[in-house]
Amino acid sequence: MITLRRSSDRAHIDHGWLDSYHTFSFGAYQDPEHNGFRSLRVINDDRVAPGRGFGAHAHRDMEILSYVLEGTLAHKDSMGHTRALGPNEIQRMSAGIGVIHSEFNGSETEPVHFLQIWIEPDATGGEASYEQYKFEPEEKRNRWKQLASNTPEPGAVFLRRDAQVYVASLDPGAEISRGLDDKRAAWIHVVSGDVTLNGQPLNAGDAAAVTDESTLHFAAPQGEAEVLVFDLA
Repeated sequence: MITLRRSSDRAHIDHGWLDSYHTFSFGAYQDPEHNGFRSLRVINDDRVAPGRGFGAHAHRDMEILSYVLEGTLAHKDSMGHTRALGPNEIQRMSAGIGVIHSEFNGSETEPVHFLQIWIEPDATGGEASYEQYKFEPEEKRNRWKQLASNTPEPGAVFLRRDAQVYVASLDPGAEISRGLDDKRAAWIHVVSGDVTLNGQPLNAGDAAAVTDESTLHFAAPQGEAEVLVFDLA
């Protein structure tokens, strides 16, 4: 079964310096029908103006992923990390018992566009930790690149949750598939472009909850496209 969540149905929050679309309930936007999907709790599609950002704030008991689409995201945290994140990189911060961090646009002239993703951990507590990996664009071109996993995988960040995250960028006319095990579910997020998922058309920003499907088949019938797949217990 495939249940669509169209881009236009997301909450749109525009603060001037921050233009954000919320797939699930977040902050002032609360929708009891969209409080997350299994362990996936947040997908915020954020555009931050040059030189602006999120000041120091606290988190705990959450696996937080950042995936930059355009521009540079500057990260600083109470664990001592000061890093910059760009396209074709994945960042994971396990908040654990508590961490303070800030995120700013790393440019004074260009906006930054990124996805902020939250996944609930298997258990609360534990020490906060941080990982960041960069990969080559070819690693996701017309094939699956693993971004995150609950088992140690080369080039993928570690999650304290039974969840796998994959990305693929498709050339025009390309097709790609993934299997989905019994009793697991998938959340699909179209990062850019237009695709079909098992024959159903999806556009940039659209998403889909998938259950009781053995195969996820994607095609990019017209132009380039990029998709994220969350494989969830």
